[in-house]
Amino acid sequence: MKIALITPAAATSRYGNRNTAERWAGLLRELGHQVTVTERWNGRGADLMLALHARRSHDSIAAFAQDHPEKPLILALTGTDLYRDIRIDANAQESMALATRMIVLQELGLRELSPLLRRKTGVVLQSCEPIARRPRLKDCFEIVVSGHLREEKDPFRGAEALALLPATSRIRITHIGGAREPAYAREARRWMKREPRYRWLDELPRSRALSTLARAQVMLISSRMEGGANVVSEALTAGVPVLASRIPGNVGLLGSTYRGYFPAGDTAALARLMARAERSPEFLAGLEGSCRLRRRLVSRASERRSLRLAIAAACRA
Repeated sequence: MKIALITPAAATSRYGNRNTAERWAGLLRELGHQVTVTERWNGRGADLMLALHARRSHDSIAAFAQDHPEKPLILALTGTDLYRDIRIDANAQESMALATRMIVLQELGLRELSPLLRRKTGVVLQSCEPIARRPRLKDCFEIVVSGHLREEKDPFRGAEALALLPATSRIRITHIGGAREPAYAREARRWMKREPRYRWLDELPRSRALSTLARAQVMLISSRMEGGANVVSEALTAGVPVLASRIPGNVGLLGSTYRGYFPAGDTAALARLMARAERSPEFLAGLEGSCRLRRRLVSRASERRSLRLAIAAACRA
């Protein structure tokens, strides 16, 4: 099939939606499809549209549905879609109504949808290329934060938690991710001056970012809102245990019984969890074991199979 894959993220972007779109394009080509990735639909012929983001891709979705009402249209819901926009934004709501089939990126995302919409929605867990575990740094207990600096990510929660740790703690935070706005970059630099155990590396090439993650003792994801973060799949693939805010997007990936959660926005609880990971080898080993069991769920083969099933369901609808 000729597939128009729409993502609002520019071709030069390293943000999650663009990474997802490019990875999906590769998987769909492996399945034999012809895929064109664009920020908006250009009106050229396509047998199927696959669009990321209900609100931001609405114009493309509406145009394709109007010109080709008989053709399948798949909508992938992002975190801001699921946990904000579909409740308040008319364009996002119309995109869902126009979609033949929808995708969420973790199982708990289904709970945000009405029974009617849930019936036309499937789950596609994001995968990651193989990542070899690297030796940990010997001079510290390194926690890596891999996420862009934006409000939804609560990017400085880990830095704030460092202030609550004793001086004897060997924990250091390495933060990878670009700043959406200059104010966030300035804030990151202020944190580095204020807290010597925090280091912001800005945006790195993907190979360097994954290599840095692969050496971490722990990865921290402190987000307030996630649709199903690919960085969690990256950590699982690399064998790095995760400390995560207890939000649906994280619980849907790591499981309800996972022991590495803290209440979103709770700095004191995060500091206690970080300290426990540093001090208790048994606790850390338990997190590693739980993450190892989840790793198979985020394989490339599983993601490709889920996309194939989504396309098949959309074509049958």
